[in-house]
Amino acid sequence: MKTIKHGKILKTILIIFAIIILLLLAIYANHKIRLKKESEFLIPLGQIVEVDGHNMSVYTEGNGAATLVFMSGSGTCSPILDFKSLYSLLSDKYKVAVVEKFGYGFSDVVDKNRYIDSVLEDTRAALNKAGLHAPYVLCPHSMSGLEALYWAQKYPEEVKAIIGLDMAVPQYYDKMKINIPFMKIASLAANIGISRLIPGISESEAIRHGTLSDNEKEIYRAVFYSRTATKTMINEAKSVKKNAETVDGMGVPQIPMLLFISNASGGTGFDEETWRKTAIDYVSQVKGGKYIELDCPHYVHDYEYEKISEETVKFLTDIK
Repeated sequence: MKTIKHGKILKTILIIFAIIILLLLAIYANHKIRLKKESEFLIPLGQIVEVDGHNMSVYTEGNGAATLVFMSGSGTCSPILDFKSLYSLLSDKYKVAVVEKFGYGFSDVVDKNRYIDSVLEDTRAALNKAGLHAPYVLCPHSMSGLEALYWAQKYPEEVKAIIGLDMAVPQYYDKMKINIPFMKIASLAANIGISRLIPGISESEAIRHGTLSDNEKEIYRAVFYSRTATKTMINEAKSVKKNAETVDGMGVPQIPMLLFISNASGGTGFDEETWRKTAIDYVSQVKGGKYIELDCPHYVHDYEYEKISEETVKFLTDIK
């Protein structure tokens, strides 16, 4: 009787396993079909340049004397479209550029180290190959704040000012937990197509709160399904605490700096008081450093783009 019972249990397990495999195959097949259809939207929005043997995407707009370089935070799959609501309000006065790092947007996904020197040199090379030249006004969001600060530390002559879009400063990473296993699971789910089963997962803040056209929203969604938790993004996450230590060890750069600070909601992992205080304490060490507190989530440029554009113009006019 025990043998028969065990046999039935084994048979049930095998049937369940087979059903799961068939279901995953169906999900994967649907994902591949959808990717093929979405490929019509994946025509680069900017210029493609070669950096370190791979392709990087650089978008430019406007013809002003100053060049504003927008730098995306961790996991922002489509930087060009994510920042559009903001830079479209500034490109009548300035030249704007958006660099899509490896693993993001229309840039190649590469499996290379993402230590701060490597990331910065990729960005500088991409801008140079796109025909842009320093000095720049850096406009980093979230994690790219580390790169912007390091840029100002290492090449101060190339950075005219930093406009922080709820940007990260090194002290955030002292207690921040980086969940690499979760990111790997998210990557696997995205590659199989499981993420498509989650309602609204591709509806970013730029789509829900920005000024994108219907066609731009479709492009953003298409990019999302091909650039979610890429191996390059995961490598960034693995390196970020070390990068924060490197930047922290080089001191606070003394250049014009304006920080827009969110209420910490929308994925920072911090309470509002800690989030705001950490940024304010940092910029208070900059001679003439300024900050503006905003009552909106972390992707400030997708919510308060009008206020940010107005205050940016005022700030840059004052430091001329």
